[in-house]
Amino acid sequence: MKKKVDPVVDEAIETLNMKDGPTRRRLIEGAGLFSATAAASALIAACTSSSSSSASSTSSSGSASSTSSGNPTGGVFPKTPGWKFWFVNHADTNEFFTPTKYGYSDAAALLGLPTPQWGGSASSSFTEMISFMNTAISAKADGIALAQISNTAFTGVVSNAMSGGIPVLTYNADGIYANGVAEIGSNRLAYVGQALYLSGQAMGEQIKTLVPGGGHIVIFIATVGTGNIQPRFDGAKVVLGSSYQIDEVATSTVDATELSTEKSYMLGHKGTLKGAFAVDSGSTANLAAALSGAGLSIPAGGFDTDPRTLAALSSGKLKFSIFQDPYLQGFLPVLYLYLYNLSGTQIAPPDTDTGLTVLTPSNVSQVLKNSRFQGGSSAQQYLTRPSGAISQPPATTST
Repeated sequence: MKKKVDPVVDEAIETLNMKDGPTRRRLIEGAGLFSATAAASALIAACTSSSSSSASSTSSSGSASSTSSGNPTGGVFPKTPGWKFWFVNHADTNEFFTPTKYGYSDAAALLGLPTPQWGGSASSSFTEMISFMNTAISAKADGIALAQISNTAFTGVVSNAMSGGIPVLTYNADGIYANGVAEIGSNRLAYVGQALYLSGQAMGEQIKTLVPGGGHIVIFIATVGTGNIQPRFDGAKVVLGSSYQIDEVATSTVDATELSTEKSYMLGHKGTLKGAFAVDSGSTANLAAALSGAGLSIPAGGFDTDPRTLAALSSGKLKFSIFQDPYLQGFLPVLYLYLYNLSGTQIAPPDTDTGLTVLTPSNVSQVLKNSRFQGGSSAQQYLTRPSGAISQPPATTST
């Protein structure tokens, strides 16, 4: 009986134009090729095996740079050292970053690198984050990805890392915005994450549609002033203008506190409140429960794809949530740091917007399936793309 070939393997064979032979047959018939990562791992081994003789001759001829011992990489890439990258985070126990961790793990596995080191602070403590980053510098990290939630706190430590030859990227947060102008505050190489101020403006447009004409609204925020979420509030406020009475209410980073804070505020403003919104994952996830607890039925929406947010979108209790793709915020920094090191800095990492997708009750079904990409499942799986037309409005922005 003909064996079923994993789609990733089949695509790789076609892409690399593998002719029939032992390497190709091992790749197709290998034991347990059931997931994208397993297929990629087998492909890495196969590619390394099939190209080892040519690589050896190239190296011995002196026409290519010599490489240190390390884990093999896929495709035509040479062997490299086992580069170890570090991720410095401001909410390192928050489930929002589960897809980010899957993203960097998958990228490292694909490239034959050790899994990056994760840490920082659970409560946006600059001191704790800087301490963890200094540990990375002392360990001679091969690259650092930093969630830079301040435009002043990390100036020195980023400079120290870069001066010591350690490339630094930022992800998820990249300083602050002042009057719509970015104030980054470090000499990092590039940023990978959502365009935060623009995402706030997009939120403002959603609010204007849901609460036309103005009125009293609340925008909940976990920590006022931090660079990962404050720009969203600022962007929304500019779009909404003076017709709206906007209360900015801090909820903290503790889930139970977020819910109680939101419910308490709603109970105290039931008579005038026309809409309730949030600029961070946790505050958004608690909106539906807070509204129910306060006995309110008003427009609400926010950010990200916490399972509670998705459930509330599906039921119509939330009207929108803006998605920023945290998986890519882990995957792409690893890829960029790898290419930067591999190319001898010839390939400089680009600033990358990981997206601004507005999810609504009408289109949320596309992200409901549990996966590593959303953080709902640790299993490696191939999610088949929906058949039929691809629904996408005309593009209005570009780089």
